[in-house]
Amino acid sequence: MNMTISETDKLYWSIFESASDGMLITNLETGALLAANPAAASMHGYKRAIFNGLRMQRLIRAKSLPFFADYARVIQEGGLFEMLAEHVRQDETILSVEWRAVPFKYQGQTCALAILRDVSKRVQAENQLQRRVGVRAHEQSILLDISQTLASTLELQPGLILDQLKVLIPYTHAGLFALEDSSLVTLAVRGSEQLEQSFPFSIRLNGKKALDTLFNERKSIRIANVWSKEPSAIFLRTILKDEAAALLEGVISWMWVPLAVKNRIIGGIGITHVENNIFTAHHANLAMTIANQAAVTLVNSELYEQAQTAAALQERQRLAQNLHDAVNQSLFSAGLIAEVLPRLWERDPVKARISLEDLRRLTRGAQAEMRALLAELLPATLTDTELGELLILLGNAFTGRTNIPVKVTTKDEGSIPAETQVALYRICQETLNNIAKHAKASQVEIDLQHASGTLKLLIRDNGRGFDTAELTPSGHYGLAMMHERAKTVGASLAITSQPGKGTQVSIHWDAEKKDV
Repeated sequence: MNMTISETDKLYWSIFESASDGMLITNLETGALLAANPAAASMHGYKRAIFNGLRMQRLIRAKSLPFFADYARVIQEGGLFEMLAEHVRQDETILSVEWRAVPFKYQGQTCALAILRDVSKRVQAENQLQRRVGVRAHEQSILLDISQTLASTLELQPGLILDQLKVLIPYTHAGLFALEDSSLVTLAVRGSEQLEQSFPFSIRLNGKKALDTLFNERKSIRIANVWSKEPSAIFLRTILKDEAAALLEGVISWMWVPLAVKNRIIGGIGITHVENNIFTAHHANLAMTIANQAAVTLVNSELYEQAQTAAALQERQRLAQNLHDAVNQSLFSAGLIAEVLPRLWERDPVKARISLEDLRRLTRGAQAEMRALLAELLPATLTDTELGELLILLGNAFTGRTNIPVKVTTKDEGSIPAETQVALYRICQETLNNIAKHAKASQVEIDLQHASGTLKLLIRDNGRGFDTAELTPSGHYGLAMMHERAKTVGASLAITSQPGKGTQVSIHWDAEKKDV
């Protein structure tokens, strides 16, 4: 079919006019819009008569303009110009636009023919996805920190569990409860002054039906409005009476997560909020993750207390095995990371590799911590094993838990009284705990020199240090306990530190001196 030039021009112009994507013809020298199709004008919220004649700089958001620096050069050289830019509509709202521009002869001069596509929805979806991935990655990081914090001690700190929970889930009131017989006994509360003053209190659960309703087959319970006529809300109000009623003072939403280890219910966490229906299914999942770790902490604490009083070999071995089982559950957090890794890897391999390293660090830390705890619980381990070997075990557990390398140097010749060895081990253990919590160090050294009845133990870190003149033993870094342990066995303890220059703990012990 033969066509005249005018017919060809009409065909091209018809395509230009009817295209669903925006199309512009721009002057490369001035940036003026020489022609625009209806889709381009509509995309920017202009009437076409006003839109034609505008300058390109009026349409493009200021922060995107620098990316157009090479626009004219690329077009004049016959190239294809492509980029994603932010445009400004007539009403000043922002849209994301995908540009593709090529050289084009128009009215006898070289211009640019640009095809514009509004990709705002796609960009918004990508940004939302990225934000969600970022939030999830942040949550995973916090869960790792919580897991390590709760797994790093055998001493029960119920208030710490509620404080850690609030990092991820905002609440107005909170209570941590242990189940004893048919009552919930408060271990810690957070919230109003009235609630704090009512602590401690117990919540009596009358009958198996009440227990089954509250623990809900070990699933979380969310109540949008505790003052509604819903059966779950009515049940809650019937059990939160007297001092426990302070949990509901001035709040609307409620969430409960049980604490369970294997088939054993050991307690629960209840949190409230002043807003209606504030707790989501995602909040419930996060709370359940922390509750599982808290349950392990409670079991560890229980086992540790039993170990402190148990003397018989059979009982100590049983506790060691039970503790082994409980610590293994702390790997739950590692499993959580493993579940999200495939999706994270598809979206962001760099962040996935970071999470993979976190997974490795968490599992190694849990294993090292378990070995150290088992060594303490097995009969006579702390007294029959040489102090140098115990310090190496402590260093490995510390590195596994914190990812901070520990260099242990030992020269251990001669015997040490059992009580002295245990005291020195505990001082070193407490010092490493303080370094993990406060020092922000990247290197730790432990140096043991023991010969001819004289012992010197140095623990150094390259952390941020502190001003010792402003520090008193009471209430800081467990110093009071460390000084007391040293004094009990006739050792001297000194701490030297300067801001920015790390900290050194020095212990001296002489077998021939009873008081140092």
